[in-house]
Amino acid sequence: MTTPPAATAAPSPDLPTSRASRLLHPDPTVRRLARITLLNTAGSGLSLSVGVLFFTRFLGLSAGRLGFALTAAGLCGVLASVPAGRAADRWGARPVLVVLVTLTGLGTAGYTLVDGYPAFVALACLVSAADRGGAAVRNALYAEVLPADKRVAGRAYLRVVTNVGICLGTGVGAIALQVDSRAGYLTAILADAASYLAVAVLFQRLRVPGWSGAAAGAGADAGAGAGEADKAVEAGAAGGGRRNPALRDGPFLVVTALSSVLALQFAMLEVGVPLWIVQQTDAPRITVAGTLIVNTVLVIAFQVRATRGTEHPAAAARACGRSGLVLAASCLVIGLAHGTPAALAAVVVLVGVALQAVGEVLGQAGTWALSYDLAGERGHGAYQGVFNAGTSAALMIGPAVVSTAVIGHGLAGWAALGALLAGAGLAMGPAVRWARRRGAVPA
Repeated sequence: MTTPPAATAAPSPDLPTSRASRLLHPDPTVRRLARITLLNTAGSGLSLSVGVLFFTRFLGLSAGRLGFALTAAGLCGVLASVPAGRAADRWGARPVLVVLVTLTGLGTAGYTLVDGYPAFVALACLVSAADRGGAAVRNALYAEVLPADKRVAGRAYLRVVTNVGICLGTGVGAIALQVDSRAGYLTAILADAASYLAVAVLFQRLRVPGWSGAAAGAGADAGAGAGEADKAVEAGAAGGGRRNPALRDGPFLVVTALSSVLALQFAMLEVGVPLWIVQQTDAPRITVAGTLIVNTVLVIAFQVRATRGTEHPAAAARACGRSGLVLAASCLVIGLAHGTPAALAAVVVLVGVALQAVGEVLGQAGTWALSYDLAGERGHGAYQGVFNAGTSAALMIGPAVVSTAVIGHGLAGWAALGALLAGAGLAMGPAVRWARRRGAVPA
């Protein structure tokens, strides 16, 4: 589900061996990030479960007007990622992230006060820009607070926590749905807003080793040692230069584009599969819920494990290639559910979604590793901003692509989507070899 090897090593013998302790990450920084992530995603799951109904039933928006507003908001999210990443390089990821998370919380609370469609569209654009920009900056922050050899495994652990948090939030949101009152929906949305504000406070308290951007330059000017001054100049050049290094890095842009294609799998799961089940198969409608459960359980179980062996860029590219092939197989299996008896159709779809989950964890592990490896230790904000912009674009256009180009075209539509995903995954290998020839990654 959407928004990843040393951390998977066996814990120290000095650590407790209870079941609860085994579920906790051995790195204290990752544990702090996990607590922040759990709070943030529980709030998001709460809001996601009630948002559409609140907007349509109590704000009086038609489905078409809501769709336009969300599309405009998605575009704002894409556009915000790159400048947000650059700001993180210039002023530091933590302060920029605190500002963006705070804006997201205040904007979310604003939904309860909005009056009129233009104001709703403007507010949705603000919230999306702050949220997607914050996602880019958060990934840059991970690069600042986690050692290079632990970033991908740390992100995998946090993604597991994300799934747990969304499940918890959605479960609480079900209560608001059952109550089905304006007060219940307002409470859920305000609780989500409060979670963002609490998360901003926790990020502010997070210790960030070292320094970067303008803060680094100030430290050097104040009389830092020669080595620290060099580090300050280097960081300042990465963050404060006029030109974005990520936008001039050909291999990285190709990897970003290919990763964006692989990200179409999320629209496939969240939009394509439900529409396919309801419109093109005889499977019971409850199968839709079953697909989300299967995906969530498998991602929680295998995401951390999938990062093992992706430490080297070539290995990460191979993980992406395997991801594309498994996702292609998933598409074909899901497509076979058309025209089969109800019970068999449900089983076939669930098997296809299980394959999709395997492809998802492989693809996420591989693309996370490449997004950091190809950047090296240069301007993480700039690189994560561009990478996140590509993902945001895929999340924005994915539902339209899947619903128009796949649903209604039967097995051929699913086969075409599978071929696209397989091609994107397999193309990661040549892209990494190109980066290696340019010296962007170790040979």
